[in-house]
Amino acid sequence: GRNVLRALYESGKRAEISVVAINELAYATGIAHLLKYDSSHGRFAWDIRVNNDLLQVGDDAIRLFHHADIADLPWGELGIDAVSYTH
Repeated sequence: GRNVLRALYESGKRAEISVVAINELAYATGIAHLLKYDSSHGRFAWDIRVNNDLLQVGDDAIRLFHHADIADLPWGELGIDAVSYTH
């Protein structure tokens, strides 16, 4: 999942594809740290901040969820058109 997000930002396709939510069982601070400091791909160029369950990547706000069962996610509320499922 992190690599998909990273590739989206580094490709310049953010205007075409918006990430509105991430479902990850890890803590928000851990997600932010692993995205920012990737031992394989290097440091992520965008500023990353965490505010409760909101991941701020540059000017973009991405809601974080922590559900083991993806059926529990509020798909309709988020207006999701497509899902990338990785693990």
